[in-house]
Amino acid sequence: MADAKAADNRIRALAAELERAGFAGEIETDLALRAAMSTDNSVYQINSDLVVAPRDAADLVTLLDVMGRPQFGDVAITARGGGTGTNGQSLNRDVVVDLRRHMNGLININEREGWADVQPGMVLDDLNEQIRETGWFFAPETSTSNRCTIGGMVSTDASGKGSRIYGKTSDNILGLEIARPQGLLDSRQPVSAWAKPMLDAAEMAARQGKAAFIANTPRLNRRFTGYDLERACADDGRFEWWRLFLGAEGTLGIISAIRVKLRRIEREKRLIVAGFTDFRSALVAAAPLIKADPTAVEVMDETVQAIAEDAGILGRLPPTLRAGAGQKVAYIFIELNGDDPAHLQIKLDDCRRILRSLAGVGASHVASDRAEIAELWAIRSAGVGLLGKVDGPARPIAFVEDAVVPPENLPAFVDEFLDILRANGLGFGIYGHVDVGCLHIRPALNIDKAEDRARMVAVSDAVFALTRKHGGIFWGEHGKGLRGAYLRDWIGAEAYSALQGIKAAFDPEGRFNPGKLVTNKVPIMGIATTPFREFNGPEGDPLTLAFRCNGNAQCLSYAKTTPMCPSFKATADIRYSPKGRADALRSWHKARREAHADLPVLEKDLMATLDKCLGCKACASSCPVQVDIPTMRQAFMADYFKRHRRPLADRLVLIAERFSPAIMRLSPLLAPVWPIASWIGGWLTASQDLPRHLARPPQGLQLHEGDLRPGHLPENTVIIAQDWFTALFDGAVQRQSIAGLRALGYNVRFLPMRPGGKVALSLGDFRGFRSMAEALSRQLHAAAATGLPLIAVEPAFAMMLRQDYANLEIALPPVFLPQEFLAAEADRREFPKANHDSPIKLLSHCTEATALPQTGMLWKKVFAAMGLETNTPSTGCCGMAGLFGHQRRHQLMSRHLFDLSWRSHVQSQDTIAATGYSCRCQAKRFSGTQPNHPLGLIADLLSK
Repeated sequence: MADAKAADNRIRALAAELERAGFAGEIETDLALRAAMSTDNSVYQINSDLVVAPRDAADLVTLLDVMGRPQFGDVAITARGGGTGTNGQSLNRDVVVDLRRHMNGLININEREGWADVQPGMVLDDLNEQIRETGWFFAPETSTSNRCTIGGMVSTDASGKGSRIYGKTSDNILGLEIARPQGLLDSRQPVSAWAKPMLDAAEMAARQGKAAFIANTPRLNRRFTGYDLERACADDGRFEWWRLFLGAEGTLGIISAIRVKLRRIEREKRLIVAGFTDFRSALVAAAPLIKADPTAVEVMDETVQAIAEDAGILGRLPPTLRAGAGQKVAYIFIELNGDDPAHLQIKLDDCRRILRSLAGVGASHVASDRAEIAELWAIRSAGVGLLGKVDGPARPIAFVEDAVVPPENLPAFVDEFLDILRANGLGFGIYGHVDVGCLHIRPALNIDKAEDRARMVAVSDAVFALTRKHGGIFWGEHGKGLRGAYLRDWIGAEAYSALQGIKAAFDPEGRFNPGKLVTNKVPIMGIATTPFREFNGPEGDPLTLAFRCNGNAQCLSYAKTTPMCPSFKATADIRYSPKGRADALRSWHKARREAHADLPVLEKDLMATLDKCLGCKACASSCPVQVDIPTMRQAFMADYFKRHRRPLADRLVLIAERFSPAIMRLSPLLAPVWPIASWIGGWLTASQDLPRHLARPPQGLQLHEGDLRPGHLPENTVIIAQDWFTALFDGAVQRQSIAGLRALGYNVRFLPMRPGGKVALSLGDFRGFRSMAEALSRQLHAAAATGLPLIAVEPAFAMMLRQDYANLEIALPPVFLPQEFLAAEADRREFPKANHDSPIKLLSHCTEATALPQTGMLWKKVFAAMGLETNTPSTGCCGMAGLFGHQRRHQLMSRHLFDLSWRSHVQSQDTIAATGYSCRCQAKRFSGTQPNHPLGLIADLLSK
C-alpha cells in the first residue's frame, strides 16, 4: 500500500513539474481516459498512471527533459498512436504519450521529389486524402487505414494490401526525427554533438551483430524488421540509425516527425472478385495468379463469408457472386493497377485465363469503376471486425494471425496450421494476402478461462515452430508486441545481444516501452504473463457489449463525413469514443462489483465522458459488434441515480417531456408567455437557443380516439405520429408534411402527441420511460388497426421506436419513415412530375443514415418518381443531437461538428433539404439558413 501511495505521489509530482516546465498539451490522470488507454485491439490490458497529449515536438522535448530528472529516472514512457495494435504494442505502465490527439498534421510535401513530412499522429487516410490532388499517395494500404497513424505504422512496420508491389511501411520511409531530452535529432540534418556518442554506441553494436542478423532472417518480401541491422548498416559504409526505429515499437524512443516516400497514383485500376467452392482451392490459386503480376491477391474463407452474409455485408456483391441458400463460398480478390489501359487489359486477360483453368472456381466479376472497387474491397476489409462478432464466450482473437511463408509453401503451411488448431479443439476464420504468403488466421478462445489461455500459449509455440519449418516469419504484418517474447529464440543469441547493445545506446535506463522486444533491465513481457482484459461480462448484464468491444476501433475513424463517432471526431480524445467509453464502463463495472476505493472518482470521470456522447447511436449500427454506448449509458445512469440525486436541469427536462401533452393542449394559453418561459428554462438548465415559440397544432387534422376505427377515415390517408419536440416547436415541419403528402395525393391525419420517452430513457429513468412507452404503444396499435400506414416524420423518433423499443421488448406495429412509405408507393402508382433545374441536395439525420443505410437511395427513388435528380452526400453529425447542442457546456463541440461536414453543404448554392429537426435547427443557428424538410421541398417543387 505504501509503495502504491509513493508511486501515486511521484506521478503527481511529475505532472506538476511538467506544468511548471511549460508543457503545453494535456496532462491527465482521468480514470476514464486511463481505462481507454489501457487496451488496444488485443486481449491485453495494462493500466497507466498518467496520459499526456503533446501539442508539438517541443512538448516532447520538454516531457523527456523533465522525465530525465533523477527523481523520475525509472518512470516508464510509451508512445501511442491509433491504438490499433493487435498484440499490446502500445500498452504499458506509468506514462502514455497520446500522439494522435494533437500531433496529427501534414508538415509539408515536395511534389517534385515525391515525399512528405508528417507528424506521427497523422492518420493514413487523412494523409492520402490531403495529397490526392497532387497525384501522389503513401502506399501501405492497411485495413485500419481510416484510424491507424503513420507513427504507429512506422513503429510496427505495418503492411497490407499490395505490399508485394509497394512494400511494407519500412520500404516507404525516407527519414525520421526523434525527440530526446537534449532536443530533436533529425536524420536529414547533421548530427548534433550531444547525439554523437549515442549513435556511435548504436553503430558499434549494429555492426557487430549484422552478420548474425542476416544469417537468421529469411529473404522474404515481408522481411523481418525492428532494429533492422542489415539496412541500418549500409553496404557503402553509412550508418542510417533511423532505420533501427522502423518496427521497434517505441522501445528506442519517441518519433516526432516522419518523412514518407510517396508513389504515383495509377490512372487505371481493375478488380476481379471470384468465388471458389472451398478455401483450399482459393489458396492454391495464389501461385498461378502471381504470374500475371497483379498488385494484390487476397482471400476470405467460408467462415468469414458466412459471418459477412449474416451481417448483410455481402449484399453489396454482384448477384452472380452471392452464395445460394445454405451454400458456402470462399472469395479471392485480385487487383491490377497501371497507367497503360492496353497493358492492363493484357494482365486482366491473363488473370481471367488463369482463373478459368483453376479447380473449384465459380462465378467472377470485374470492376473498373473506382467507387465500386472501393466498395468491394470494403467487404474484404470488414472481415477483421466481423470476426469479433461471433456469438458465445469464445471469439476469434489475434495472436498467431500474421505469419508469413513463401507463397509456394502456403498450402502446406496452412494445412499443418489448421491441424494444430483442430488438435486444440479451436474454430477459426481466415482472410489475408496470399500473394505474399500472409494469412490472418484467428482462432476462437475465451480468454477468461485458464485452459484457453494455456491453449493460446500451446498454439503460439507450435505455430512459431511451424513458421520456422516453412522458411517464414512469425510476425509478418502486425508487429510483435507481447509476441516479442519469441524474439531471442528467433534471432539467435549473437544477434539478440547486438539488439540489446542498440537498446542500451538509445535507452540506457530501459524506460521506453519497457518489457517489449528487447530488454536489458526488466523481464520481457510474456503472452501469458501479461494482464488480460475481461473478455465476457455476466450473462444478461446490460453492460455485456462493453465486454464485447475488441478494440478494433472502427469508431476511431477520422473521416468527417461518417457519423461515427462525433464526439471523438471533435476532440480526437479516445475517452470520448465508443471504444474508450466501453473500456471505462468495463472498468466501472469491475469497481462497482468490488466496491473499489476509487469508485467515486471513477464515476465522476465516467459521467463526464458519457456527458459528451451525443446519443446518435451510430455505434449501435456501424460498430462490427454493435457496441451501443447510449444504451449502456442508460444502464449506468439508472444505477448511478439510484444512489445519487439527479441535477435540477435533468429533473426539469424529465418533467417537460412527461407533461408535454398538457403543454400542447394548453399551447393557445401558453404561446404569449412562452418566450419568457423559454428564457427561464434556459437559465435553469444552463441551455441556450431553446425554442422561443410554440407550434400551432394543425387545425381539423387531429385524430380522436373515436376516429381510430377501420373504414372511418378516407382512402389514401396516412397517419402521422409525432415526437414531442416537433409537435411543440416545429410547426413548419407539420405544415410541410401536410403540403408535401397532399401534393402527392394523400390525406393526412395526426395522432394526438404522446412522448416516446427518449429523454427519460437516455437519463436512465426506466420507470418514467416505461410508462410513456406503454401509452404510446397502445396508441400506435390502435392506429394500426385502421389498416392505414403510420409515418414518423422525425428520424430520431422513428429510430428510437425501432431500436430502443425493440431492445426493451416493447412490441410496436410498423412505423415508416416518409421515404420508406413513398418509395414503396412509387412502385405501385404514378407521382406527379416537377420541373426543377438546379441541383437538389438532401442531407440525412445521422441516426437515420447509420440505422437505415439505404435512406439516401430511398429518397432518390422518391424524387426520381417526380422526374427529379437528387444528390445525397455523406455527412457526419450536425452537432445538435436533441438537447446536446442547446447545453452551454457543449457549444464549442456542437459548432465544431457543424463546421466539419454540414456548413459547406448548407451554405452552398444548391437547393437543400434536411430530414432531421435537430439538423434544421442547427443549420439555422450557425448559418442563418433553415433547410426545408424533404416533404416541404416536394410541396414547393410540385406547386411551381
